[in-house]
This record gives sequence, structure tokens and C-alpha cells, in this order.
Amino acid sequence: METTSRVGADGAPDTGTAEGVPAARLTVDGYLKAPFPWYGLDEAFTGPRWLMQVGTAADGTVQHGSTGHGDEPSVRSDAGEDRQRFAVVVTVASSPVRRSGDGTGVLDATTVSSAAWLAGSGLLAYTWPAQMDHTLRDDWLDQQTETAFELADDLDGPEWSALSLPVDGVPVAFHYRESEFGWVLAGSAHGGVHIGAYGRGMSAYGLGFSAVGDITSYA
Repeated sequence: METTSRVGADGAPDTGTAEGVPAARLTVDGYLKAPFPWYGLDEAFTGPRWLMQVGTAADGTVQHGSTGHGDEPSVRSDAGEDRQRFAVVVTVASSPVRRSGDGTGVLDATTVSSAAWLAGSGLLAYTWPAQMDHTLRDDWLDQQTETAFELADDLDGPEWSALSLPVDGVPVAFHYRESEFGWVLAGSAHGGVHIGAYGRGMSAYGLGFSAVGDITSYA
């Protein structure tokens, strides 16, 4: 697992602006800076596609990001969350052990566990019980986030099963688990990246992943 303070879960796209530049443009510009390919669901998925956020290192290097498919998830109690159908694909750059951006420390390599952690925490961001008292949500989220971290660090444990899905048309073995909140999976692609994914209302079985030819098509 990478030790850069557990990179936070990707959030939904912001609709605000900065210095007159539309937020959608700012978002896609972040994706365009990545030195690795982005992944999403393959052409078999014909529904809506949208961008979330990228995660960067201290030096501004893009390390990971997510592409969304289906309904944009929400935790609002009036959003009909049980009827939401979405799948989010997380792309994580495969990196060896390396110096931190400021040269003062060492960052662990990114692994499949990194993708599993980002996917697991991403799912939690949209699945806390809507009826829960606001004063209890922080405690609940902290507890569930710690559980997600521990599960991601033990991909050979009993909570995970094996699932083979195509990546760029080639079968790839993924680690897969289900919970009351949805499903999470993680594996490695062929282009120097790890893939994580999470969703609800859409079955993970039968999904396929492919490199995104034009990331601006998601904006």
C-alpha cells in the first residue's frame, strides 16, 4: 500500500468556476496531465459517462483518478439511492518505491492494494446510511474507512474472491468483494496501471474495461 497518507476518495464533479474557467474544463485538464492511460468501461456500456477527480502528489504529478458510468451517485436521502445504478473505474499509476516530491522521504510503490483502497473508500463516500444522525456519520465513516483499508491490505483474505474480466479484450484476474453498500474490485492492467472499480445497482459480472481513447468525451 502507498504510504502517502491514504489518498482520499474521489468526489463528484464540482460545478463551480475558478477565475472564469468552467469547472468541467479544469477537471478534464487534470486528466490530460496524466502520463498514463485512463481506463473506463468498454464500448458495451452505452450509458452516461462523467469525470470525477484526479489525485496528485506533492509535486503536482497526477497519480490516480476516476471515471464514472451511469447515474452520478449521491448520499441525499431523497435521491432514491437504492435505484441508483453506477460503476466507477479508478486508474492508479503503477509506481516503484520512490523519493517524495520534496526529497525528504520515500514513498511506497503503488500496488493492486492501492487501487482496492481507493475503490473501497470511494464507495463509502456515497453509501453512508442516509437516516444516520449527522453527529454519528464521522464516527461511522472513520470505522468503515479503517475496515476498507485493512481489507485492501489483505487481498488474499477470505473477504475477497476471484473474478476474471476483460481489460482491452484480454482476460485479467481481479480481486472482488461485495457488501451491503455495493461491490469493489481491483487488478492490474497491461499499460503500467492498476485498476480499481466500485458500483451499486450494476452487476460487476459481465463488465469489461478498456483504455479511454479521448478522455474529453467524459467531460
